[in-house]
Amino acid sequence: MRRAKISIIGAGNVGATCAHWAAAKELGDIVLLDIPEKEGVAKGKALDLFCAAPMERFDSRIIGTSDYKDTVDSDVVIVTAGIPRKPGMSRDDLIQTNVQIVRSVAQNIAKFAPNSVMIIVSNPLDAMVYTAWKASGFPTHRILGQAGCLDVARFRAFLAMELNCSVEDIQALLLGGHGDDMVPLPRFTSVHGIPISMLLSKEKIDACVQRAKVGGGEIVQLMGTSAYYAPASGSVQMAEAIIKDKKRILPCAAYCESQYGVANEKGKGYFVGVPCILGSGGMEKVVEIQLDGDEKKLMDESISHVKDLVGAVRKIFPELA
Repeated sequence: MRRAKISIIGAGNVGATCAHWAAAKELGDIVLLDIPEKEGVAKGKALDLFCAAPMERFDSRIIGTSDYKDTVDSDVVIVTAGIPRKPGMSRDDLIQTNVQIVRSVAQNIAKFAPNSVMIIVSNPLDAMVYTAWKASGFPTHRILGQAGCLDVARFRAFLAMELNCSVEDIQALLLGGHGDDMVPLPRFTSVHGIPISMLLSKEKIDACVQRAKVGGGEIVQLMGTSAYYAPASGSVQMAEAIIKDKKRILPCAAYCESQYGVANEKGKGYFVGVPCILGSGGMEKVVEIQLDGDEKKLMDESISHVKDLVGAVRKIFPELA
């Protein structure tokens, strides 16, 4: 039986950590790819990780490269390439640079791994998922964005810290975009089946939600660079669900039209953060839940911001409209 293959585009902190988590879970063979100027970094990190295989007991084959030919027959491609937003840089500046990067990546993946499922991690996420979709020509069920898994994990972690209980016993759900666009759903949050509202006050729950919203910024303040352990873990969680056909329900940036009132007509949808069933077909179903008035208002605001981001992409790059 053919071993699964995972290609990771971008050998920076997030990309290299994706390779680490994927190898530790022995999900398949791994290709760590970066631009030719950073090929040595990709090869060095791949070799260093493979040297851990005898001790950690995984048999994944790991290579570093700058050649997209090495991504042939990939089952999943995780795209982490792009630059972080820097002081003084506008949103449009970031979009202009990263759209060009992600567009090139997506076109190469469409050429060399046309049957793969792409998981986008690059920021601004909603704009980059849209870019990858348009540039690759992939069907919408094989394009996903990773942010929801990270946000939910942070929320669960902060609740566990507040309750002094195991993170494994906490189930939670968040919708919408990343950060300020997050739509908290405390009424769908429980601890081993016990509603969170029976265990914590509204003020403490709200504080955990707010900390999850700004969790990335908190980490940047502490260590001067963006988070990478948890974002990579969220990406690999999605990859594992696809490779193993687990049919897991995970929050992802997925293509919606009628779901959650995203679009008024067919073919005019957007990628927004919603719970999805992930399996061998990629995004196999959007799980739609009934929102109350306040939740619906927040979700509509989040969707509006997604549309603004996509509008900025279309304005700067009309060919992606």
